[in-house]
Amino acid sequence: MSAILLRLFLLAVAGGALSACGSTRGPIAAGYGYEASSGYQSCVPYARARSGIDLRGDGWQWWEAAAGRYDRGQTPRPGAVLVLQRTSRLRDGHVAVVARVMGPREIRVDHANWASGGLKGRVARDQAVVDVSERNDWSAVRVWYPPANVVGNTVFPAYGFILPYRSWASAE
Repeated sequence: MSAILLRLFLLAVAGGALSACGSTRGPIAAGYGYEASSGYQSCVPYARARSGIDLRGDGWQWWEAAAGRYDRGQTPRPGAVLVLQRTSRLRDGHVAVVARVMGPREIRVDHANWASGGLKGRVARDQAVVDVSERNDWSAVRVWYPPANVVGNTVFPAYGFILPYRSWASAE
């Protein structure tokens, strides 16, 4: 029985190592900063608490909910919230808080509930997000994938960034 378990373990380790080969770009040095948390965290309440942006609903709903209440744009800034659109892989969309801007096409974000498996529901800090849009407008991004320690292959459509201050239209 122990030989079978050892083989299964070795297959799992080999599979994990090979999964890193699927990226068309090499690994981007990003933080592995997972917080030890007392339980499951969703991206929405985490982004709300970290950014101070008082919006409700699933992550994909934040873009429209911010209209007229918060400034929105295509340029990342620390403290802004990146809003990923709803897709078949992200049925609720996703929101992440920009921690720092590394360059014109790379940022680091803090977010919750991005990974799967044992990291599902955990908070991750300083994770790479790369703009892969044709027009350099952050409408398509690739996100750091912790289990493989690379920026993932999947391209996620993004609405843009919600800035953590109220727009002039709502300042009455």
